[in-house]
Formats: sequence, C-alpha cells, structure tokens
Amino acid sequence: MKVALAYSGGLDTSVAVRLLQERWNAEVITVSVDVGQNPRELKQIAEKAEKLGALKHVHVDAKREFVEHYVFRSIKANGSYEGYPLSTALARYPIAAKLVEVARREGADAVAHGCTGKGNDQFRFDITISTLAPELRIIAPIRELNLDRKTEITYARKHGIPVPVKRSKPYSIDENLWGRSIEGGRLENPAAIPPEEIYAWTLSPERTPRKPRIIKIGFRRGVPVSLDGRRMSGVKLIQTLNRIAGKYGVGRIELIEDRILGLKARENYEAPAATVLLDAHRGLEQLVLTKQELYFKQLIDTTWADLVYSGLWFDPLRSDLDAFIDATQERVTGEVLVELNRGRCRVVGRSSPHSLYDEELVSFDKYGFDQRDSERVIRFQTMRARILSKRWSRT
Repeated sequence: MKVALAYSGGLDTSVAVRLLQERWNAEVITVSVDVGQNPRELKQIAEKAEKLGALKHVHVDAKREFVEHYVFRSIKANGSYEGYPLSTALARYPIAAKLVEVARREGADAVAHGCTGKGNDQFRFDITISTLAPELRIIAPIRELNLDRKTEITYARKHGIPVPVKRSKPYSIDENLWGRSIEGGRLENPAAIPPEEIYAWTLSPERTPRKPRIIKIGFRRGVPVSLDGRRMSGVKLIQTLNRIAGKYGVGRIELIEDRILGLKARENYEAPAATVLLDAHRGLEQLVLTKQELYFKQLIDTTWADLVYSGLWFDPLRSDLDAFIDATQERVTGEVLVELNRGRCRVVGRSSPHSLYDEELVSFDKYGFDQRDSERVIRFQTMRARILSKRWSRT
C-alpha cells in the first residue's frame, strides 16, 4: 500500500511515518506544504523524512495561494473565532488540498495525517479530504492507536526518531504566515502564566520601543495592498507586517477556546500581522458601510468563522456567505492609520473615496441642517415611551 502523509516534521507526523511502515506495511510519501513556516525547518523536514525511510518527499510551495485564496477571504470576513484570528485552522485547507493532489499524482491508495482524537485538525483534514477525494482512504495513526504524547516520545526514542520536544519544553507549535500557535506542557493549566520562552515573533511589551509607531495600510475592495504607501504582494506585506508589529509586541493572544468536540482548551497565539490587518479592516468598514450592513455583516462574519474553524471550508454555505461578503467589500477601499505601542495596536485615522462620513453635517462648528428638525424626530421616537408609561401607571 502506498500512503501520502501530510508531514510537518513534528513528533506526531514523525512517529506516524514509522507506524505506517510498521503497522500498515505502507510505503510512505511525505508531503510538506509551505504556508509560511520557517525556511530552515522546511529544509530539515525533507532531510528528516529521508532518514525515516520515506519512499519519497514532496515539497509544495503554497504561500501565495494560501494568502490570496484563504487569508484574503478571511480578512474580508474579519475572520476571528472567539478572539483568535483564524490561522492554524485556515492553513489546514490548502495543506489537505495539496495532499490530495500529490496522492492522486503519485498513485497513492490512501492519505494520512498526524492528528490526535482530541484536536480540531482531524475535522479539517478528514472533511476536506472526503469532500475532494472520497475514494481515498484516510489513516490517522495516532488517533487510531489511541496514543498519548508520553507514549509517542517513548516510541520515538526506541525507534531512533529525533524528538523535537523535551519534557522540560513539551510544546506543540504550529506556524504559518498568518499566525503561530503554542500548546502543551504547563500551558494546559489555565492558571499558569505563559513563559516568555514560548514567543518567537513578538517582543515582550517591556522590551518594545518607547516611542509609538504609526503605519498606513492601504486596502482595495477589502484586501490589503500597500504598507506605508508601498504596494506589496500579499505574502510580502504580511511577512513585513509580522516583523514590524512583532517588534512592538503586538499580536500575543491567550484565551480559553471552545473546540469542535465541546472541550475547552487553553490556547496561546502570536499573530502580529493578522491582529493589525483585521483591526484596520474593521476600522475601514466602519467608515464605508451603513449601520444596517455592519450589524448584519457581524452575524455573517461570526457564522463564516465558525464554519472555517469547524472544518467546513468546502461547505456550500461558506461560498454563499462569501457572495454577500464580497458585495460589501466593493466599497472597502481606502487607507487606515494604525498606531503600534507597547503590545497594543489601535486605529487612529482612516480615509476612503466611499466614506459615508460628512464632516459638515456632524461638526459642532457647522450646521448642515436646521437643528429644530431633530425635535420632530424625537417626538416620534418618544411616543413608545409615553405609551409604555401610561400602561405601567395603570398596573
């Protein structure tokens, strides 16, 4: 049997290579999909796969596709689940889709991943693979053999598999252009303060520059296209903004997250660019969308994020919601000024050719309409209050 394995080089997928060979008698093709991981680690992944006896290692550069087909859609939808910018969740879809492409091209009988039975990624992989390639068998060695992390580490050491985690630092880390997630070890205790050692993209607020920095982000139809007046590709803009905002400590997120299975999990994220761009996008929407559009879009955005988090990127409803979202984004063009300061970012200015803001009408120094007209409007607005007051006085 030939199996294509989504391979990250971490503990779970490295153990999975040997388990597939040993328990399933499989020839393993390892597949790494570049969605913005550390370039050095990607090189090490290929070398590690070869040492583990993989039949073949396939590397796919999907950074541009990830940004333009997934991240940009998430920005338009203000993609955030319970305060977490959809990063790990979002990246699973291009990884699963590329895994299917490689499996078909290589004539594989099955695909495999290193997901456990407790996490969210098993839903994202299994549903995506089943949607795109229902004929392919799905194997999840860690889940199917009911292995815990300690057992995996013991197995890895017994079989000479390099272990990327230590008992002193047993963190499970996932990284892509849009964010970095850190789990495991003492982080699983919701009362424990995250140690500084878990962060790689952001400086502690005490170590950031004392003077705030203001950056300007340009949007066109809901998509970021420039930074400080310089047009950039999506990949370059996000990489640059990760460095700039990370230097100011922006993007550290700690929360208690509701997983798909119903479990609550303590999660830690670093998402400098995502934090800034989502705040800026929401700020621009406030300027150009009507009150009714903003209210209804919040409902749509929440549903969109829940679908993506839950493994349902390829669900028809997600495409249906995108149709509404895209219609609202026709006017989300303009520039947003964002201040970065000691771990915080805030919108401090915005402009757009589609702005619904009328300075003359709202200014205290000018009168664009007869103020006495407001009294007539108020009279109708207070009618309900007067009726209610009469009814209450009778009871």
